[in-house]
Amino acid sequence: MASQAHNAVGSPIERREGGAKVSGGALYATEYTPPGCVYAWLVTATVPKGRVASLDTAAALKVPGVLAVLTPDSAPRLADTDDATLAVLQNSEVPHHGWPVALAVAETLEAARAAAGSVGVAYETEPHESVLTEDPPGAYTPDEVNGGHPTERRRGDPEGRFAAAPVKIDARYRVPPLYNHPMEPHGATASWRDGRLTVYDTSQGADPVRAVLAQVFELPEERVTVVCEHVGGGFGSKGTPRPHVVLAAMASLHVRRPVKLALTRRQLTELVGHRAPTDHRLRLGAEPDGTLTSLIHEVTTHTSRIKEFVEQAAVPGRVMYAGANSLTAHRVAALDVPTPSWMRAPGEAPGMYALESAVDELACALAMDPIELRTRNEPDEEPDSGRPFSSRHLVECLREGAKRFGWAERDHRAGVRRSGAWLTGTGVAAATYPVLVSPSRATVTAHPDGLHVVRINATDIGTGARTVLAQIAAEALGVGAEAVRTEIGTTGLPKAPLAGGSSGTASWGWAVHEACRSLARRLHERSGPLPPEGLTASADTRGTADAESPYARHAFGAHFAEVGVDTDTGEVRVRRLLGVYAAGRILNPRTAGSQFIGGMVMGLGMALTEGGRVDPASGAFLGSDLAGYHVPAHADVPEVEAHWIDEEDAHLNPMGSKGIGEIGIVGTAAAIGNAVHHATGIRFRELPLTPDQVHAAGRGLV
Repeated sequence: MASQAHNAVGSPIERREGGAKVSGGALYATEYTPPGCVYAWLVTATVPKGRVASLDTAAALKVPGVLAVLTPDSAPRLADTDDATLAVLQNSEVPHHGWPVALAVAETLEAARAAAGSVGVAYETEPHESVLTEDPPGAYTPDEVNGGHPTERRRGDPEGRFAAAPVKIDARYRVPPLYNHPMEPHGATASWRDGRLTVYDTSQGADPVRAVLAQVFELPEERVTVVCEHVGGGFGSKGTPRPHVVLAAMASLHVRRPVKLALTRRQLTELVGHRAPTDHRLRLGAEPDGTLTSLIHEVTTHTSRIKEFVEQAAVPGRVMYAGANSLTAHRVAALDVPTPSWMRAPGEAPGMYALESAVDELACALAMDPIELRTRNEPDEEPDSGRPFSSRHLVECLREGAKRFGWAERDHRAGVRRSGAWLTGTGVAAATYPVLVSPSRATVTAHPDGLHVVRINATDIGTGARTVLAQIAAEALGVGAEAVRTEIGTTGLPKAPLAGGSSGTASWGWAVHEACRSLARRLHERSGPLPPEGLTASADTRGTADAESPYARHAFGAHFAEVGVDTDTGEVRVRRLLGVYAAGRILNPRTAGSQFIGGMVMGLGMALTEGGRVDPASGAFLGSDLAGYHVPAHADVPEVEAHWIDEEDAHLNPMGSKGIGEIGIVGTAAAIGNAVHHATGIRFRELPLTPDQVHAAGRGLV
């Protein structure tokens, strides 16, 4: 076996594509420019609901270099799809503000943009409702929520036990719409040739894009090639095919040239999904010793009228705390809004903000340390399912975090640490995220020169997938990681699921590990030199990776925050963030630390600066660029530490790993909110905690 320094799993080796990225050698979807490539620019609806009455393209077609303006009358026809967000330019209906109504195609980007701006559009509008109210009319109970979870789960008599509880909390929390805003906006370059379609797309999974394009253009899948070699982030918004890739392919088919289409930053908020706003009602009942007697978490959210997506924000309450009486339920209102979708830790991020804020409120009502309260309600098995946990080290995370953070020195009285105009507070929250895994296929070839080539259609969205898969392969083969090359990011490679749900490495790595172990056995049994083409082994984890587990499999974590609150301005400054995680075996400390910290920074934005709004009059999403929607920048990010405990779990996958991409965001906002309460003595229950909100509520603190 190669030494650990050159091998495999557990080594903090650098990301393999890092040099190519910083030097400009890594090509992204809209950086491919096939010969004869032209450019497209989108025209989107400026009304909240209705239909296009007329489109005047005369002026647009006169712009020098313009080749075509696709409209619902001239665009290629698409086959039916169960995803109505992809049925673009197929009719005159406008389901929400920002819906595509035309597409200009020209020799240059500038000409395409000028032509799009010259298209005259007249609308027939209809009454609309785009804002989620506290008790929305027409709200209904969906059949299920995202992830296939049951809409409602009930155990015991939660309402009765809440009414009888000696100590209780009944509070509402609100999270606004949130936008994914990856560094690389959505874009695609599409080209048709001899009845074949080639697309370079920014997506979290090439195989799902291929399947959808084959469906809507009525092609065999083998006649569609999708390349997603480098992806500049997604956070869920690139998890399934989005309208841009269909539009680029339609335009290329229409003009018979390769076409490049990139969405603007403003268009992302209305065309590629968002985190839906959530309104939470939390009711917790407890005995004076902190024992939970009732947990009720009810969530109301919105969806669009053309496709249902329901944020599963009450689901974490089915996992976290012991107790015989609980109700977790969801309602949804269909509004004239863009279709919401996945955003980093959908369900868990907003749901745990509300739940962990309520747990902190209960600790205050009990005059109990919030870590002690959580520890007293630690379950022996998953509360709703009754299944044993494959591993659960939440209490260890809380205790390790408390030691590293200096929690023992905390004065538990609120609003007492003052220095001039600044109040200081600290807060804690727990985190959880499910272990998800899907079947994958992989091959590995040993070549006579000692190189081992792993092939799998995984997608690296900036997480270091190439690197970690090479490490998994190296360990299974018993060679150094430098002897392994990974080929990923294009259809034609062995099929693999998308990068999402913190399931990528667990899914792909399982297949890579199995293929490499098979090859290692064959090499061990073989004598003599390898053939010139090498020796290949393959693996398909269908039937194993997707087998139902008798265990409840989750990652857990603990978040700690220290904040300063300016009593003159209401400004909240996070000074320290610390996270401790139990996420199985950590495959690469360098990339894992980056993932944890990235999630925590995103949680900081959720807590303090990020908040979308819908204009009631126009139905438009406001704050739809990086000026009006502030994601954390360097000046916002304080000292951030991510740690983990050594966790062995034999019930996961051959590597013993859990997903790490999302758990970092899950508890951060609650920890910051709880710290703001500790600093000020005022409980804020609506994100983000902007200076105007804090200042208005905290005038008495001066």
